Amino acid sequence: MWRPILLSLFLALAGCESKPQFANADLSYADFGKDFALTDHTGKPRTLTDFRGKAVVIFFGYTQCPDVCPTTMTGMAEAMKLLGADAAKVQVLFVTVDPERDTQELLAQYVPVFNPSFLGLYADAQTIAKTAQDFRVFYKKQPGSTPSTYTVDHTAGSYVYDPKGRLRLYIKHGEKPELIAQDLKLLVAGK
Repeated sequence: MWRPILLSLFLALAGCESKPQFANADLSYADFGKDFALTDHTGKPRTLTDFRGKAVVIFFGYTQCPDVCPTTMTGMAEAMKLLGADAAKVQVLFVTVDPERDTQELLAQYVPVFNPSFLGLYADAQTIAKTAQDFRVFYKKQPGSTPSTYTVDHTAGSYVYDPKGRLRLYIKHGEKPELIAQDLKLLVAGK
């Protein structure tokens, strides 16, 4: 009597793959943020498919951000150090939400300071708006004391893609570099 039940249970469990335990939010169900067409800070046109074979972290920010952006980029730089040799299997992308001020030259000065492998991406205002919408990223210019001293409110988290180009994780702002590195190790290992 128990044999058929145990056999069925064994077969059911044998077919199940265990999902990795990520520290960050699992977005493997998500159906957005599929691609972009932007230019990197070296002047090269880029799409998400250019980075196939690597885990990709995408953060939307701006160079004159007083807090969230430098904190996020510093945390990503620390996570890359913790990855050791696996860091070569990860690409960090910083997409500007301030195309009015974030020129190619400014991105080329700002982004590599955190890590020489990081790339800054930019485009015209319309393309940035469409890209942000495709990635469900919010941003809005806030007036400053002069027309050129505005700030930009924006989504503070980062998206992570696995080496096959699938959106997998959302990293909240302020996440510990150790947990980011742990999740990236799982992704580059094919989990």
